[in-house]
Amino acid sequence: MFGVSHPAAAGKPPPVAPRLRPGSTAAAIHATVRAAAQAPPPRAHPINWLNPTTWPVLPVPLTAVDPLSGLTLGVIPTVLHTNAAGEITRIIAPDINYNPYFGVGIDGRIFDYPSPNTQWYVEGGLSQRVQSWFDAKLENGLLRESRWSWSVQIKYSRSGTPRFYGIGNDSERINQTVYTDQEMLARTQIGWNITHAWQLAYTFIARKVKITAGHLPGVPSITSRFRNILGLGVTHELLQRIALIYDTRNNIVIPTSGAYVIVYGGLASRNVDVSSSLFTEAGVDARFYWSPMRSLTVATHFDLRYEPTVHHVPFWALSSLGGDHETIGGSQPLRGYGTSRFYDRNAFDFNLELRKTVLKFNAFSTHIDIQATPFVDAGRVFASYGQWPISQLHTVVGLGFRAIAAPSVVGYVDIGEGLGPSSQGLAVFTGIGYPF
Repeated sequence: MFGVSHPAAAGKPPPVAPRLRPGSTAAAIHATVRAAAQAPPPRAHPINWLNPTTWPVLPVPLTAVDPLSGLTLGVIPTVLHTNAAGEITRIIAPDINYNPYFGVGIDGRIFDYPSPNTQWYVEGGLSQRVQSWFDAKLENGLLRESRWSWSVQIKYSRSGTPRFYGIGNDSERINQTVYTDQEMLARTQIGWNITHAWQLAYTFIARKVKITAGHLPGVPSITSRFRNILGLGVTHELLQRIALIYDTRNNIVIPTSGAYVIVYGGLASRNVDVSSSLFTEAGVDARFYWSPMRSLTVATHFDLRYEPTVHHVPFWALSSLGGDHETIGGSQPLRGYGTSRFYDRNAFDFNLELRKTVLKFNAFSTHIDIQATPFVDAGRVFASYGQWPISQLHTVVGLGFRAIAAPSVVGYVDIGEGLGPSSQGLAVFTGIGYPF
């Protein structure tokens, strides 16, 4: 459920907050809990059950509503450890939950922050049916104060909720299918910090993906409608990517000014022999932030990704749009649709948010700002270089709300709806961190 933000930019920000996976509405509550621990540690005194900041364990409700997996209910008993300065050094957060598709589930998480420059986490869980996952990551050099930054990650997941509608910008809702996605991944990234703003990064990803029939009631399996699509069964992928990164944001968690631009290229193959190529990739991902007044930030994001060559590429390795978070080389935000709603070789995505502070108050011994955030998303996928990226766009309009406990926590709720014949109605996303 959790993730970790990318390495830092200008300044010396605090440790980066963990980020819940899209679909987890426990995120906003988790943000408040984390903010509570930023206050100076209380003097020893008896527990006051009317004051949650004195409780040894905080029972955080879990209420997740996801366009793909539906409603999940549960509780997260959360334990926070802080240092003498009131900064979080460790979060322990197990949970027990229930989803009508997958039954009772249990999860566990440990997030550790040894210093502002280093952090690690270990998390995992399983449900009665289908679902299971494990994720561990270590990052060093977040502040880019030394010559090198690096991270390593190991991940396993098995999910029964992904959807596939076919390939192309005009894939129709009536063709919806479901599949079971089982994935093992190892990732390492090394960044050479040329200056504080410029970084040259190398990423290596080894991945094994197994796509099999889906088993959700009322949704056909991918094997019944797309039995000949490339990507069914087991596929191995080795991806090598080089990226040039320019980062002048004033804060990596709550940016109000600056830019974050990544220009990248990569090669994916089935094994160490590069002649077994799956695809090549080339793209640019950029975010810009401007504050015309203290209470308003205009945030924009665009992503353009091409796959210049493909050789029997699996459908899940194509460019895609859908969901609420951007992933370099992966699905881009289109917040009226589920993750990876549209697939094709190439993709364009644009997002605009007006982050307006509308309320300020104190809670859990910290200060919280509430933002109302109207947003517009627009994007398309396409097969040919000759196609104009900004024509025939799928458009989403919506309204988001953010709870911000500066300087390191953002919890969000985004409600969006697609316009036009491809609309799937309202979609609701929640999590930790801004979508971009």
